[in-house]
Amino acid sequence: MELCNSRVLIPSLGMVTVILTQVSDMEVIKAAMSKGLNKYVIIVYVNALCTILFLLCSLLIYSTSERPPLNSSILCKLFLLSVIGISAQIFGFVGLQYSSPTLGTAMLNLTPAFTFILAITFRIEKVNWRSKSSQAKSLGAVVSIAGAFVVTLYRGPPIIIKTVSGSFSPLQSLSPQSSWILGGIFLAAEAFLHSAWYNLQASILKKFPSVLIIMFYHFFFRTILSMAYSLIVVTDLTAWKLRPDMAALAILYSAVVGTGFRLGLMTWCLSRTGPLYVSMFKPLGILFSVVMDIVFLGDPLRLGSLIGALIIVTGFYAVMWGKLKEENTIEGYEIENFKASHEKVPLICNHGCTQESDTGV
Repeated sequence: MELCNSRVLIPSLGMVTVILTQVSDMEVIKAAMSKGLNKYVIIVYVNALCTILFLLCSLLIYSTSERPPLNSSILCKLFLLSVIGISAQIFGFVGLQYSSPTLGTAMLNLTPAFTFILAITFRIEKVNWRSKSSQAKSLGAVVSIAGAFVVTLYRGPPIIIKTVSGSFSPLQSLSPQSSWILGGIFLAAEAFLHSAWYNLQASILKKFPSVLIIMFYHFFFRTILSMAYSLIVVTDLTAWKLRPDMAALAILYSAVVGTGFRLGLMTWCLSRTGPLYVSMFKPLGILFSVVMDIVFLGDPLRLGSLIGALIIVTGFYAVMWGKLKEENTIEGYEIENFKASHEKVPLICNHGCTQESDTGV
């Protein structure tokens, strides 16, 4: 019954959706790049479509009077947020090209550790080591990361074997590139930048809580930065041509679902829970990646995947319990303060009424 607390459950479901869309986006983008589509061209088109999407949403939802004022400090932070975001996106695409979606989801497991360190360093996340809730969150973070690496590093004997037959799937043609280590370095840098993005986004949301407007400016600056960088790197003009094939569908999916919807929903969850809680859902990506490999590639379910999944679930339960414990403590404190202030009013009134009755009024 405690897990039905909407302040914890709804953001949790939102973050599960975020990770699922992120893993599927990796698979789709990898398939598009395997077809010859330039990664920098994908980045420009995706950010441009996201800018248009969030501009329309902001105009439809917010009226002129309801839009909070923007100052130079917020705009500078949004620009810095865009620099971090586009850098993480470029590093992620380069690392994905040199490796595979499986390694990409595995390296995202470094994000909770980076976020935890940065959140404590900049005092965004308060940790009381004597508190059971803080101990549970810290231990759960370590256990979840360990479980994700068990899935990645320990394969074990196959438990369930599924063969793929019938129609050809574009994901079947995907294979890791030779520069596996180089791809891992880029993906690790992406994880660190994601952690910095979470913490900076959390500080912006405290002063400017309008998610849609933040995302519009974020993608607007990202489009400008990615366009300036891509025009220097991509010298072949034919690479910018899009055909109505799988590449165009991949860009559309990545823009609407994999980037726009995912980052918008993640920002909303971030405003409700904080950077550490949001980053803790990254280890789920390796589970979704394993499932997609079984469904689309026919890879067998192995013992290492099952053991790692159980460890991740245990770590998540510890984090959820710690977060819920904090929420219940805050709610209990607020209720006690409300009762205390509510009980003081009748006492003053009774005292005043007694004085009035004594004077005969």
